[in-house]
Amino acid sequence: MSTPDDLVAEIEALGAKLAEAKTSINKRFIGQERVVDLVLSALLCGGHGLLIGLPGLGKTRLVDTLGTVMGLETNRIQFTPDLMPADILGSEVLEAGEDGKRQFRFIEGPIFCQLLMADEINRASPRTQSALLQAMQEKEVTIAGEHRPLGMPFHVLATQNPIEQEGTYPLPEAQLDRFLVQINVEYPDRDTERDILLATTGIAEEEAHAVFTTAELMAAQTVLRRMPVGEKVVDLILDLVRACRPGEPGVPEAVARNVSWGPGPRAAQALMLTVRAKALLDGRLAPGPQDVVDMAEPVLLHRMALTFAARARGESLGDIIHDVAAGITRVEAAA
Repeated sequence: MSTPDDLVAEIEALGAKLAEAKTSINKRFIGQERVVDLVLSALLCGGHGLLIGLPGLGKTRLVDTLGTVMGLETNRIQFTPDLMPADILGSEVLEAGEDGKRQFRFIEGPIFCQLLMADEINRASPRTQSALLQAMQEKEVTIAGEHRPLGMPFHVLATQNPIEQEGTYPLPEAQLDRFLVQINVEYPDRDTERDILLATTGIAEEEAHAVFTTAELMAAQTVLRRMPVGEKVVDLILDLVRACRPGEPGVPEAVARNVSWGPGPRAAQALMLTVRAKALLDGRLAPGPQDVVDMAEPVLLHRMALTFAARARGESLGDIIHDVAAGITRVEAAA
């Protein structure tokens, strides 16, 4: 049986390995440390990530690099309006053997991998988007009445174009809730864009190298779940999630007036995991209150919605979440 000292040693060793992984990723995905941390957090927690941003910001490059560094078998699906569920999951075909007998043979779709990149997921129809629901939650698919397990571990990193763009379909709320975090990928600043130009327009580019194996990543996911979380941090997570539900008594005025629906228990579970990942990536042994504030927006943003009136007034859901988290933290600190 492991001792606290053993756990400390494991956390410190994993932190050093993650630092090497981040360095390798940043060679090819330049100047977006926050995005890299959030994507690594999703993998460390055993969850899925939703990357939102305009085309051409390097989201596909990031996922491809991540597969190399983390030692995962990677597949990519380009979602288009004519994509069908069978194009993702696979299908059975009727084949004739040498003896003349015919039988069905299952041909696996691209979802049978360890890291699936769902590129521009909101360009496919809702019917096709829903093909990922069972896979993301249960890590298996059911085809022709047969349950077929997916790769272990199994992660989906989906890219989504802003819904204001033509030819996009909003993701269903039930599917949004399956994503552990929402990761907004913004335009780089001038200095970062200069670094990108110099790094990508020469004769050769920097190459990422493998840091983890599949077994090591799964072991890291176990270590993360063993990390201690203080009672104050647990209470802060509960207070934050419940304060973002407009139907709860005593919620902040900004939530009651502007939010149409709030996060469910899965949001608290996601915060409980991601604050550990944040501490681990920062080289700390346990999360603190500031980690809850830092992870509030990525975890809650896609699990909440503004009212029509709030959207018309130009309210920002991200600002509301940040203000609520900061306010609760101040109250907890003063208590």
